[in-house]
Amino acid sequence: MKDTELLTRLDDIDFLPVFDLSSDGIIIVDQNGIIKYYNKQIQKIDDLTSKDVLLKKVTEVYDLTEKDSKIMQCLTSQEPIIDEVFVYRTYTGKIVNSIHSVFPLYKNQILAGAACFIRDYKLLEDTLFIAASQNKKVHAPYSTNFTFADIIGKNPEFQDVINTAKIVSNTPSPVMLCGKTGTGKELFAKSIHNLSSRNKKRFTPVNCAAIPENLLEGILFGTSKGAFTGAIEKQGLFEATNGGTIFLDELNSMPNGLQAKILRVIQDKKIRRVGSLKEIALDLKVISSINEEPYKSISKGDLRPDLFYRLGVVFLKIPSLNERLDDIELLIQHFIKKHNKLLGKRIRSISPGVKQQLKEYDWPGNIRELEHVIEGAMNIIESGNVIENKHLKDNLSSFPDHTNDQIPARYIPEDRSTTTIKPRLYQKSRSSSISDIQEKELIQEILLQTKGNITKTAAKLGISRQLLYYKLKKLINNYFLS
Repeated sequence: MKDTELLTRLDDIDFLPVFDLSSDGIIIVDQNGIIKYYNKQIQKIDDLTSKDVLLKKVTEVYDLTEKDSKIMQCLTSQEPIIDEVFVYRTYTGKIVNSIHSVFPLYKNQILAGAACFIRDYKLLEDTLFIAASQNKKVHAPYSTNFTFADIIGKNPEFQDVINTAKIVSNTPSPVMLCGKTGTGKELFAKSIHNLSSRNKKRFTPVNCAAIPENLLEGILFGTSKGAFTGAIEKQGLFEATNGGTIFLDELNSMPNGLQAKILRVIQDKKIRRVGSLKEIALDLKVISSINEEPYKSISKGDLRPDLFYRLGVVFLKIPSLNERLDDIELLIQHFIKKHNKLLGKRIRSISPGVKQQLKEYDWPGNIRELEHVIEGAMNIIESGNVIENKHLKDNLSSFPDHTNDQIPARYIPEDRSTTTIKPRLYQKSRSSSISDIQEKELIQEILLQTKGNITKTAAKLGISRQLLYYKLKKLINNYFLS
């Protein structure tokens, strides 16, 4: 059957049951606002069943006029409504604080109805932050009962970061953590809080990238009754965290306009709820994180320079795992011990081949990826107590076998003209003037000369095997070597 023939039969596909798996409440109505579909999640949110609402108009089910109802607004305007905070009451009296997105539906270019996606506002908040008591001894997910003792690593540069973080834990100055995904930024933030005099107060991590832009201000600063349709008196995360520590994760993902308001709050140490003139004094330790070099974020317009200078008073750059490979074995043993308990295994170590492979891998996912690899390998071990190369095949990104000094033939280029960049010049200029294309061409040429021998190629280039593997991985992923 041709694809075009398949597409003409979409009406025959029963796709609605899939919506019951959604974490969003979903309501589908016809062009008159009559409810035709009401998924399981919205039944939980509203405390109603499909029998209670199907074939009824939305204004019968909810204590709303056609003017107030977001669904009816969408049907009237035929324009989508996206991520609007909305408080409504069902006919049974339940009040729901929600986030509505409504989209018009068409058939043959004629309005046929609307689909409404509803998220429970309280549920969204609960996924954004969790406050945990320091009196608890259990290392529960998202708890703040993590200390610097939980941060594994003896690399000198990494230890310098840890020592500095300890020193600044009890100062009021803001701290900015810079590191790639998976380097442990949140663990550092929790450890700083736990060592501080604020450790009996709230620690609130906020994922700035996970909150819809038009909701972020209300969630951070709170809302005042009447600020907008359905708004209620509600404290925001800054106010709720007063006296404690707030962690603004991925700050460079926050909308620029809101960054300016954050700057004012930090400077004035005061906050006003959305729609209110009343100022509330704040006493907070502010820790933030970014996932790329600050000046790169600033040049792209993702991070305001004035906010960086204010929040980056103490700036801590956390090394990536490929910058502290001397910690690999220590981390591996830590993860083996951890997952032995969780999986009921008795794994003792890794083989020499695995050790070499893991040390030569570039770890784009950092420590988080390393733990994933170790846990995955331990899961598939049927017998024995040593992690072997065969246990890693499906857990590492596609890349030539590091235990083999010969790169597979498919990665060796065909014969080509000589590059204008010579190895000696490359050794002197690779950090600055040489372009990616020139570097690619030179590596290809040397690979051809050495017939794919890794050690010989690295020697000719004047770089380590480890660095060559890193560059090859990059080239392969970008289709340079084909």
